[in-house]
Amino acid sequence: MTTLLDVEHLTLDLPPNADRAHALHDVSFSLARGEILCMVGESGSGKSMTASTLLGLLPPGVRVGGGRIAWEGAGNLLALPDAERRRWRGSRIGMIFQEPMTALNPLRTIGDQIAEVYRTHTRLPGSAIRARTLEWLDAVQIPSPNDAAKRYPHELSGGQRQRAMIAMALALEPELLIADEPTTALDVTTQAQILTLIRELQQRKGTGVLFITHDFGVVAEIADRVAVMRHGEIVEQGAAQTILTHPSHEYTRTLIAAVPALPPASRAGAPTAAAPAAAFGGAGPVPPVLPVLRVEQLRKTYAKHGWLGAKAQAHTPALRDVSLDVGSGKTLGIVGESGSGKSTLARSILRLMTPDAGRILYRDTDLASGSLDAGARRRALDIQMVFQDPFSSLNPRRRVGDIVTQGPIARGEPPRQAHAHARELFELVGLSADALDRFPHEFSGGQRQRIGLARALAMRPKVLVADEPVSALDVSVQAQVLRLLARLKAELGLSMIFITHDLRIAAQLCDSLAVMKSGSVVEYGDTAGIFRSPSHPYTRALLDAIPGRGRDSRTQPPARHDNAAPRAHSGMMT
Repeated sequence: MTTLLDVEHLTLDLPPNADRAHALHDVSFSLARGEILCMVGESGSGKSMTASTLLGLLPPGVRVGGGRIAWEGAGNLLALPDAERRRWRGSRIGMIFQEPMTALNPLRTIGDQIAEVYRTHTRLPGSAIRARTLEWLDAVQIPSPNDAAKRYPHELSGGQRQRAMIAMALALEPELLIADEPTTALDVTTQAQILTLIRELQQRKGTGVLFITHDFGVVAEIADRVAVMRHGEIVEQGAAQTILTHPSHEYTRTLIAAVPALPPASRAGAPTAAAPAAAFGGAGPVPPVLPVLRVEQLRKTYAKHGWLGAKAQAHTPALRDVSLDVGSGKTLGIVGESGSGKSTLARSILRLMTPDAGRILYRDTDLASGSLDAGARRRALDIQMVFQDPFSSLNPRRRVGDIVTQGPIARGEPPRQAHAHARELFELVGLSADALDRFPHEFSGGQRQRIGLARALAMRPKVLVADEPVSALDVSVQAQVLRLLARLKAELGLSMIFITHDLRIAAQLCDSLAVMKSGSVVEYGDTAGIFRSPSHPYTRALLDAIPGRGRDSRTQPPARHDNAAPRAHSGMMT
């Protein structure tokens, strides 16, 4: 294969106040046309900084300290004038960013932002641009492309925003596609479709793909070669099959060992002889456990209104008679495709939105009620949330220590005690206590997610609603956080609602499982029973779409001990 890209001895210098001298140190790798190179490593290892360098989008204070980036037939990319680099971005180099909410313009519709790629780099007429925009929205599996094109980013779910960004990156079919955690926020079925779309582009156009991910299931599914990064250096690289089955570096072995394993029956691809959950209205009952939180017949419909309060033009049912119990000290997992109603359910429970009908019962209080007295409001604080998008949920103008302690202090906890607890929580979630004085933008995406988790735990909740809390984390830190949640559940009697698209994590952490589709619960029961013998076709489709599902036996190295996971690096950059 023809070499498209050669990165030679690349070094990036960090500002003097950073926790290490270099974001990247002596990094070398190549990428051929038609090849997919997966770059893996912990948060802060330098993966995203490598991508930023290729695009010429280095953060302030970070500069190239040495090396070169050779592009086939175009010399050194680092030497190109800024105007030329801008022409390359989008046309020859496409980028799928890690956090769609911060990369998309909140003041412009999704369709307009995709169309801008064509307006900037082509001379297509408006009608052709609109047609291609809708084609790409359909290709990335966004429902109702005509309607979605008119929506703003905040009107789409996290997974739908990610798909819109993927459409923008693929629109001009670039020669090099840089994908920074492109499927992190996607459910497994959409993830499989996006991976197929990327492979088709790679094979049809000979596109080279630099695929940054922490998901070794995706690596097993899509990679030709793998480069493993740690602390700004590549510690191992080679053919994907070799890296996954016979890693030579201890760090690589530790990362692979931290991948959650699927239950044997699911890996084998066939249900066991165990009977499926009994069905009532499409859902199987969970074994009786004293509920701490009960959801009864919850409904929510989104209405899109015209100008100045005009009559609603469209209605989108988000929740359709959803009923669930969260057992005391238990974890209820909620899985389903993007747009299935998972986050709407979570926000209703947190009183961040008011459902149209139904009840949410916690300690004899109906949280769905329009008004609560002072005591009920205090009880409602027992339920805290870890949000899906860490950057948009953290105040960019406040230090993270203040963000984490704000809630406890407002609740009456002495400031000194709140800050001491915050330092403990930072250590627990894999961050240095010294990081309390930094601002959110000084952390990587995975590190910001850990800050969001620490903020929720600082309120000492009785029920934790976690909306994709580990989706942005690398596997070793993910394993640490999952162990932390399991320990908190055991020590504090903490109950959890765990929303995830990663069925590997659901199998490991959740006692019971609710599968949602189009606002309804289509299957509900004991997690082990659902994995053994799913009763609904949609559930079976989710299980079948797990990336790397048939390769678990080949990607698991010798068993690790719990203390083998490397400590998360608290560097300021990814």
